[in-house]
Amino acid sequence: MKISRLDFTFFPLPYGHYNVMYTSPVTRKNYFKIISNMRLIDATKNEETPKRCDLIELKRTVKA
Repeated sequence: MKISRLDFTFFPLPYGHYNVMYTSPVTRKNYFKIISNMRLIDATKNEETPKRCDLIELKRTVKA
């Protein structure tokens, strides 16, 4: 399946951090991770059409 911005949920935390939840479209399993890389957050959450490579990088970061 194709990765989409809709597979991610962003929960803002203090001090420029986000708790990011990734839901696998195949297994429906949820993965959580606190992300402080604002370049990656801006490239995915704050873009109208994020690049596929940025979405894949965020997915790898959350699942790591």
